[in-house]
Amino acid sequence: MRTHLISPKRLSLAIIKDIIGNPVQLGLSEEARKQIIRCREYLDRKINSESDPVYGVTTGFGALHNKIIPVKDLQKLQLNLVRSHACGTGEPVPKAIVKIMLLLKIQSLSYGHSGVQLLTVLRLIDFFNYDILPVIYQQGSLGASGDLCPLAHLSLPLIGEGEVWMNDTKVPASTMLEKFGLDPVELQAKEGLALLNGTQFMSAYGVWNLIWGFQLYSWANLIGALSLDAFDGRIEPFNAMIHEIRPHPGQIDAAKAITTHLIDSELIGRKKTQVQDPYSFRCIPQVHGATKDALDYASSVFSREINAVTDNPTIFPEQDLIISAGNFHGQPLAISFDLMGIALAELGNISERRIYQMLSGARSLPPFLVAEPGLNSGMMIPQYTAASLVSQNKQLATPASVDSIESSNGQEDHVSMGANAATKTYRIINNLQTILGIELMNAAQAMEFRRPAKTSAKIERLLEKYRKIVPFIQQDQILYPHINNSAEFIRTIIPEEI
Repeated sequence: MRTHLISPKRLSLAIIKDIIGNPVQLGLSEEARKQIIRCREYLDRKINSESDPVYGVTTGFGALHNKIIPVKDLQKLQLNLVRSHACGTGEPVPKAIVKIMLLLKIQSLSYGHSGVQLLTVLRLIDFFNYDILPVIYQQGSLGASGDLCPLAHLSLPLIGEGEVWMNDTKVPASTMLEKFGLDPVELQAKEGLALLNGTQFMSAYGVWNLIWGFQLYSWANLIGALSLDAFDGRIEPFNAMIHEIRPHPGQIDAAKAITTHLIDSELIGRKKTQVQDPYSFRCIPQVHGATKDALDYASSVFSREINAVTDNPTIFPEQDLIISAGNFHGQPLAISFDLMGIALAELGNISERRIYQMLSGARSLPPFLVAEPGLNSGMMIPQYTAASLVSQNKQLATPASVDSIESSNGQEDHVSMGANAATKTYRIINNLQTILGIELMNAAQAMEFRRPAKTSAKIERLLEKYRKIVPFIQQDQILYPHINNSAEFIRTIIPEEI
């Protein structure tokens, strides 16, 4: 099994995807070890030699920042912090995202600005390597003073409390620690705050949403190309010259993808009777491309965030400074999530319009893509399902980052709501997978009415794979299994590998 060494070297979305998607263990580089130890030793000296209060180290938290804590209670302060802040509710965070949270928290602590013990970081690495995944809940973070609530749930198993996943069952963390022969960590001064202050809940969702966002963008282009051919559309709007004179990078990329997918199609090269196509076909580059540009921007934001130190206070041993500031505030992420959600919702919006057009009975296709329409409803109702999901995505795309609620008795008077933005973008992605699956089902159905003519070699390979799980619909039958299988096809097949 490969080992990825945590070090000052930057993480990327591709590196995280590789670590999470393959049998990879984590280790700690010697440089990271030295940085963690140096910072902890500096903090211990500071606590023992200074009388001035240090926020969260020798004081209470939030609105209680003026309460001085005696040295004898500093460890209890951190223990109480982790326990009291574990107030999550709602659905559990998916285990793959929990694993990304662990990775990102380890990376952030490794820079030597957080003041944690080396043992604490090594134990988090044990959790990752042994697949000890804390049970965390989706609701409870304001995305401002860090992701306090979900990160408290992430941290509880360090002290032998809370719950972890054993396969799909929740078990006490103490049981899992005993199984692996691990003792609970005795948190030292500042450690609870270092663990809870941070943006790793938002950042982990951001990584996951971006990985899927880019993949669904690729799917939207491939399925859009299939729909264009099945609808007997024109290829001229995808000519590179059109896009070079309006040079948005995403637009150029999407147009190139469509022309590449259809390069050897018999159908696309046929003489057309219509002068132009509806916008949902003709404007694929402009709409899909805008989503690609939005994802690229969000990717740049999250690429910085996953390599950042976001807890508070921040320690600079070499400068002999401990600074209480606001790197935990999730506003850059919240705005990026909102942009991402809007952009991904639009992929579903235009996809449903293509579905609608293919059902219309135009271009020599039968109404609702079925023989004997009237006796058969055919693909009438899957479009309803797609429309329902599209409408819900529009509602979910309402920005969260413009909202704020005062908390901690006024000390935390502006919050980002980035955690809510994260989870609703995740829901948009799940809906989009199904919408694109329904478009694939309709476009594949439409293509059967074009036979014996063929589309491109790549799309024929796609159809061959797809037909192994979803058949051509000769007459009315129960369709929800085919919708579910189509969505699962989108989730499990990588479009670039077809």
